[in-house]
Amino acid sequence: MTNEEQWWKKSLSQIAASVIFYTTIPLPYLDKLDFSQVARFAPAIGLMIGGILGLFDTAINYLGMPVLTRSALVVSVWIAITGGLHLDGVMDTADGLAVGDKDRRLSVMADSATGAFGAMAAIALLLLKTTALTDIHQNRWLVLMAACGWGRWGQILAIAQYPYLKLTGKGAFHKEAIRSYFDCLPGLLLLSCLSGLEILIDKRLFFALGMTLAGSAIAFVTGAWFNHKLGGHTGDTYGAVVEWTEALFLCVLTAL
Repeated sequence: MTNEEQWWKKSLSQIAASVIFYTTIPLPYLDKLDFSQVARFAPAIGLMIGGILGLFDTAINYLGMPVLTRSALVVSVWIAITGGLHLDGVMDTADGLAVGDKDRRLSVMADSATGAFGAMAAIALLLLKTTALTDIHQNRWLVLMAACGWGRWGQILAIAQYPYLKLTGKGAFHKEAIRSYFDCLPGLLLLSCLSGLEILIDKRLFFALGMTLAGSAIAFVTGAWFNHKLGGHTGDTYGAVVEWTEALFLCVLTAL
């Protein structure tokens, strides 16, 4: 096998591992997958998830379904595709931040039982996503791709920028894969190209620039806020960064 063939085989294996890790999309059985680098592909997986949601939204729109019902179904499929992976992080993080004693927050977040604050956070987040989508009427497929992409880019930024608070855990291997800001550049370039696609389609320069600025700014602020509250990040807060970046991004786009 040539070096080029080995490179392609390794790349496809890593992409498959990323799809399996971040989604519930069924793939054929693949042996000896390496999950250590999945975080690097997170923005691309986000674009894929957003693309699937956009196709689903377009399909049910042709059936004449009202926009509110359509948005609720899209958000439901959104949860199904990700298996609630990041939403679980939202709930655990909210339960931890509700504890006044900072030394107990990580232990509360590690508890698999969902408390009242976690449930309220999940409800608020899903309401924000659904209502914001209802108010967005043009190019919803593009908006969904951008939201999913920027959410996962925010995760990479948080991994690169802040310390990991546990010696082990479901997010520890991400920290080993993402070591510097240079690891964030491919995702940033990919999402900037998505905004360029908006310019080509609708010639809306202001909206395209707004998507890029809003996505990057919200991703940065969300990760910084959790770091301020906890002094670092965990696997749960990585998931929370994804979800809150997605929701707040959609809310900002309703104003644009």
